[in-house]
Amino acid sequence: MTTTAPTAESDLGAGRRQRKPRRPQRRWAIWFMLAPAIAGLVIFFVYPLLASVYYSFTRFDLVSPPEWIGLRNYEYLFTKDPRVVEAVFNTLWFVVVLVPAKIVFALAVAGLLARAKRASGFWRTLFYLPALVPPVASVVAFVFLFNPGTGPVNQILGALGLGKPLWFNDPALAKPSLVLLGVWVMGDIMIIFLAGLLDVPRELYEASSLDGATGPQKFRYVTLPSISPVLVFAAVTGVIAAIQYFTEAAVTSSVASGKATVGEGSGAGLGYPNGSLLTYTQWLYVRGFSNYQLGYASALAVVLFIVAAIILVFMLRRFKAFTPEGDR
Repeated sequence: MTTTAPTAESDLGAGRRQRKPRRPQRRWAIWFMLAPAIAGLVIFFVYPLLASVYYSFTRFDLVSPPEWIGLRNYEYLFTKDPRVVEAVFNTLWFVVVLVPAKIVFALAVAGLLARAKRASGFWRTLFYLPALVPPVASVVAFVFLFNPGTGPVNQILGALGLGKPLWFNDPALAKPSLVLLGVWVMGDIMIIFLAGLLDVPRELYEASSLDGATGPQKFRYVTLPSISPVLVFAAVTGVIAAIQYFTEAAVTSSVASGKATVGEGSGAGLGYPNGSLLTYTQWLYVRGFSNYQLGYASALAVVLFIVAAIILVFMLRRFKAFTPEGDR
């Protein structure tokens, strides 16, 4: 009677046969762990998006069943809505002015804090604290500070003989006043910039100094390329927030005009003063939840989503060349 010793090949084959039944179990385990995230994505993003697209082709008031009307909502939006152009202009103004101003000021403050030697923790905390203030509270505080009659800012300007601007009650100064508010609460972006600046290798600055580079040249050829991913992140998130700009503008109009409601009735007083603070999302809110025109509001939302997606894709493609990965 002879016996054959098991070979390495036979042992390897047996091991593979034993491991095969475990693969389906591993797949099910992976899907089980991903299930909460997938469910949240479907429930809170995919389904509302598809529902908005469907309702945009209907007449819907939350009470009666949706009535299919085809492209009439979009036709009214692009040709007949009296205030949508004004809302689009104000929203684009915040995108073009507020976002760059916030990024430039946050980067400048981060650069100063990166050079600070004494009490750097105190100054970082001081500049970051305004970002922790709730938006409504910060707006109410700013409207009080810039009150034309009794605000401390105008009291100081009047004492210096510089006049007393109307600020949030002047259509020409209302949006710039909100830019000041946006710059004041730039602490979250400032902290990200500060982390990026502190992460720039010191060897690059030393090498540029040996080559005779000046301060502006170091910033242009060393600092900016090193923090370019942070700049792209700040620009993209800033544009997304500006496109959806709602709370600050709505509360400012409400407080400055002396009304306690946002978008009451037909929205005739919305965007005070004189429609200068009417943003696209405010008009969407009025048409959907004040006038109960959910079908038309859904059309406004779909157009906003498409335009935002186009802008963000364009930005990412343009900024790709300025990132380290894009230079490869």
